[in-house]
Amino acid sequence: MDLEDNHHRKIAHSYLQDVSDWVGGIAGAKEELWEYDIPPLDEAITTIVVSLDGAYVLIREDGYREAMVGNISLYDVTGKRQHTIYIGEAPEYGKGTFFQRLEKEIVTVKKHYPDALYLGIADGAKNNWSFLEQHTSRQLLDFFHVTEYLANVAYAAYPGKTDKPKRIIWLDERCKQLKREPGAVETLISEMEKLAQKTSLTKTVKENLEAALTYFKNHNQMMDYAMHTEKNLPIGSGVTEAACKTLVKQRLCGSGMRWKNQGAKVILSLRALVQSKGRWQQFWDKIDQYGSHVCV
Repeated sequence: MDLEDNHHRKIAHSYLQDVSDWVGGIAGAKEELWEYDIPPLDEAITTIVVSLDGAYVLIREDGYREAMVGNISLYDVTGKRQHTIYIGEAPEYGKGTFFQRLEKEIVTVKKHYPDALYLGIADGAKNNWSFLEQHTSRQLLDFFHVTEYLANVAYAAYPGKTDKPKRIIWLDERCKQLKREPGAVETLISEMEKLAQKTSLTKTVKENLEAALTYFKNHNQMMDYAMHTEKNLPIGSGVTEAACKTLVKQRLCGSGMRWKNQGAKVILSLRALVQSKGRWQQFWDKIDQYGSHVCV
């Protein structure tokens, strides 16, 4: 449409399809093997956040499967994000290709910023944390994921049907406490233990309370939000959550859509290139350098 409206050139749909297939073939064959430069940044980088998550896509042969999204975000001393590298990978058993690609990007970033703090933030499965522990010096649970547990605890603090205003106030105060006060996790664990002694709680409320209590006890070493906030360090994986939407959901999860793995892989690779500042041009420069034979 742009070529016709602005340049008065009519292009056949078959030609556009051929170009799309050609670019997709290159992306599928070579894009994930090529290395890309980090663009020049105005500020010194002191913190690198590595984060990953998944979003479900309907795959033609296998039903709903989890596509993976990862990002490496570069922050300055004030906590402002200066640059983000995105990776999208189609569903695969074991997630081996995704982890290899993300690891490769981390190695490249560490060559540029060897002295930065490498912080892993996630709310996902156990194998996500196994990966982050290998490549980051510190790990933190996504703050907003943790507050979802506190939202359930609020029903144990104020279980009455008319207690909604009190629950909202309770949750707001506890979230602020968790975010700003050193030792807040231990204080909240003690409060939850006292709430668990109530005999009037419904089965569902009690189960949710016990789940929250177990979660806090098992992960308390990964919840030092007060220290991170004081030092202008990120505490949430919102960049990754947004990427799950923009990379995966908006394009691959429309009504009635079903995908083959290869098609999903190409789309995710291209969208990640577009969202990572400077990479789309570098991608085309490599095509100019190596020629169209790279996809053979």
